[in-house]
Amino acid sequence: MDSGFRALHVSRFVPALQNRGLMPLIVIAVLLGLIQGLGEFLPISSSGHLILAQAVFGLDEPEVAFDVALHLGTLTAVFIFYWDTLLALLRELRFLPGALISPARMKRLYADRPDFRFGLLVLLGSVPTGLIGLGLQDVFKTYFTGTASVGAALLVTGLLLKLAGGRGARGRGDGQLTARDALLIGLVQGLAIVPGFSRSGFTICAGLFLGLSRVTAARYSFILSIPAIVGAAILEVGDGLASRFSTLEFLAGFAAAALCGYLALTLLVRLLQRDNFAVFSWWCWAMGLFALSWSALA
Repeated sequence: MDSGFRALHVSRFVPALQNRGLMPLIVIAVLLGLIQGLGEFLPISSSGHLILAQAVFGLDEPEVAFDVALHLGTLTAVFIFYWDTLLALLRELRFLPGALISPARMKRLYADRPDFRFGLLVLLGSVPTGLIGLGLQDVFKTYFTGTASVGAALLVTGLLLKLAGGRGARGRGDGQLTARDALLIGLVQGLAIVPGFSRSGFTICAGLFLGLSRVTAARYSFILSIPAIVGAAILEVGDGLASRFSTLEFLAGFAAAALCGYLALTLLVRLLQRDNFAVFSWWCWAMGLFALSWSALA
């Protein structure tokens, strides 16, 4: 999912594979979980890749219930990876109700308690994402789901990754994150609803361009993804939960998404620490050129 309000819809693969008798459902469930786990966190645009796959293989429409299960799997990966951070944020945000009715208390907590400040800024950054997702989701789905637009967006993503690759070595830490940073990164996350724009890539790059350290930019990006993924799951549940998958297959897809997502998240954070974030630009450029070529030939 490149934006919290654009579902990955990896289950487009299900009817094509199953109807052709290529593999049993439980294998399909595991493969889709792996795709979800990789695409959720690596900055290569999962929705863009899935649209290309749909164009090339003529894949069918998604299955909502299974998509939600996979989203929950990647959420689990974020919870495990950032468990200590999330626990600290939850402890601090218990003060939020009282702070909302007392501006002086809010100001004091914001200034003196770094975890309260970080958690509050995650909530603040979720506002522009939610407004864009709810207001413009249908527009983006209508006008930006062709292979040509996906190709162009992937090229832009690759360029952004390349430009941001050398930034953040001595940037600002968690305690220096500002409301302006939160709003701008949340805005960028909302714009990543466009297929081919990577949510993780755009938000981390935005943080780096704003002067954040790589570790802080990544931490804020992935924790900011939690409300977005939850919002996407809620929107999808409204479309119905009928499923061809059994309970065992749901669990297999969930586990694969969680495990692969955790590994992808670990890989990306390590690459950021070593200043190799731009390595993904080459893949985005290659797939972008492929998408444009496919569109022209089609």
